[in-house]
Amino acid sequence: MGEISGPAAFSGDELQTWSSLATVLEWLPALLDAQLQRDAGLTHFEYGLLYALSVAPDRTLRLSVLAGYANSSLTKLSRAVTRLERRQWVRRTTDPTDGRYTLATLTELGWHQVDEAMPGHVATVRRLVLTPLTAAQHQQLRDITQSILTAAGPGHPWRSPTADTPVDMDGHT
Repeated sequence: MGEISGPAAFSGDELQTWSSLATVLEWLPALLDAQLQRDAGLTHFEYGLLYALSVAPDRTLRLSVLAGYANSSLTKLSRAVTRLERRQWVRRTTDPTDGRYTLATLTELGWHQVDEAMPGHVATVRRLVLTPLTAAQHQQLRDITQSILTAAGPGHPWRSPTADTPVDMDGHT
């Protein structure tokens, strides 16, 4: 068989770049899920929901906002929140300012779950993503991912309340 070529084919450099990124996109979620499942009984998606609630004002967000942060449909989010409710980590209520919306609130048990899960998760992210990179590469990775997110569409990915400042478990910077 001959080599694939033409305007639709990747160049050699493009293929190397894309295949590296595609491999990271396949491997990293599975590695993060495995660590969180083993250590905390959570998927990475569920951990992300709990974390977003943990740093939100009053540990509460509208489900529609939470779905936007998670790049999730309301259906997928609702199923995950139902699982978290069963474990008493999240509570749903009607938004008192607008009854058309539903709020998700992190419970005390949920707060403790995030607090217990965070050290292992942070250690895994550091080991797999942050520690292998230099400070300059951290900045490059931020710039690269922001460019990809901008090109990917009009979504609004979750960002820490102040992007340059770490957020602790009390929601303080």
